[in-house]
Amino acid sequence: NLSSMQISVIIPTYNRPKILKECLERLFDQHLVPSEYEILVVDDGSSVSTRNLVKRMQEKAPCKLKYYYQENSGQGIARNRGLRYATGKISLFVGDDILVTPEFLHEHLNYHRKYVHENEAVLGFIAWDPRLDINPLMKFLVNGSCVFGRYGGHQFAFEKLTGKNLANFNFFYTSNISLKTSLLKKQRFDTTFSKYGWEDIELGYRLEQKTGMKLYYNSKAIAYHYHQITEENLENRMFMVGKSAHIIHEKYPELKKVPSPLKKFILK
Repeated sequence: NLSSMQISVIIPTYNRPKILKECLERLFDQHLVPSEYEILVVDDGSSVSTRNLVKRMQEKAPCKLKYYYQENSGQGIARNRGLRYATGKISLFVGDDILVTPEFLHEHLNYHRKYVHENEAVLGFIAWDPRLDINPLMKFLVNGSCVFGRYGGHQFAFEKLTGKNLANFNFFYTSNISLKTSLLKKQRFDTTFSKYGWEDIELGYRLEQKTGMKLYYNSKAIAYHYHQITEENLENRMFMVGKSAHIIHEKYPELKKVPSPLKKFILK
C-alpha cells in the first residue's frame, strides 16, 4: 500500500560496508511504524562486499530495504537514481556514514506535517560521532564563523542557525535533509557535478530561485557523522571541491563561490 508510505530514506554509498551496516541498523531502530518508511541504498560502483552486506541486512530489515547498483558516477547521480524509485511522500537524504538517533524519522515527519507545502523542506542537525578523535581540523571544518566571524570550515556551519527556524540554500546539506518527493521529481541533482562537492548547494539554490523553497531547521532531528578526517585524507577531497566550485561559478557567478583575488590573498 503506497499511500501509507510516508518517507523514503535515500543513501548513496561507495565501498564503506562497515559503516553502512551501522547506518542501516540505526535506521531500523526508529520510533516509527515500519510500514511508513523505506530505505533505498544506491551503490555507486562498490566492490561486491556492499551488495552482500545489503542482501544480509534485507533479511532482518523491519521496513522495506531496496538496493540499486550503478557504475561509479557520483553522489548526485546516485541520489537521482534513488529518487526514481522512491514511493514515500517525503524523500530524506543521508550519507552512508551518518548514524541517526531513534527519533530521527519521527522528527522529520513532524515538521513536514506542520509545513505541508510542496516547497517546504526540513534540515536536521549533524555533529561528529563522539567516538571519533575530534582533532582541531575537524572542529574547524564544522565552524563556519571561526575566521573573522564569517568564514571557516567548509563542511557544516550549524552555529549560524542557533535560535533560528529557517536556513538558506547554503545549508542544503544532503547528510540530513528531507523534501517533498513530488518536488524532487521535478527538480533533480545536476549531473554535471560528477565529482564530490557543490551538487547539493546548487540544487538548494535552484529550488530557492525556482520554487521559493523554504528550508526549516529542526535541531531535534539529530544525526552523527562517523568520518575521521586528517589533513592527508582531506587534501584530495578539497581538490575536488575546488574543481566543482568552478562549475557552480560558471552557472551562477552572482554567488561568488570562487574567491576573488583579495579573498584568496586574505585566506593565504
